[in-house]
Formats: sequence, C-alpha cells, structure tokens
Amino acid sequence: MSNDYDAKQANTKKSYEVTSNNLPLSCPMPDMRLWDAHPKVYLPIEKTGRAVCPYCEATFILVDKVS
Repeated sequence: MSNDYDAKQANTKKSYEVTSNNLPLSCPMPDMRLWDAHPKVYLPIEKTGRAVCPYCEATFILVDKVS
C-alpha cells in the first residue's frame, strides 16, 4: 500500500487518459494525494467518454470506451 509520499500530487495536469479499470471515475483519483486536493467527486464518463471535474477543471478521457 502506498503512502502520501509515494502518491502523485492531485490535479497537476489538466488532461488525464483513463481506462475502464479506473471506473467508477473520481477526482482526485485513488493514486493521488488527498490532503492538498479538493473533495472527492465522482464523474460520469461512461456515456460520452469525457468528463470535466467541477472543482479543478481537469479533463478525463476514457480511452477504451465500450460501445
């Protein structure tokens, strides 16, 4: 199990590619540090393949969208 020192800083990029393994999608994602991030929010990405976080405006793109 990783600790906060091993986790990447939340919301450092503006665009993230995610896969179906990341569903349900949340921002910040599970491998990001939470202490310096906004509250966790779940993002609906399954229908369109894209989602934007209402807090940090990061864009998530589902790269293996199942039709």
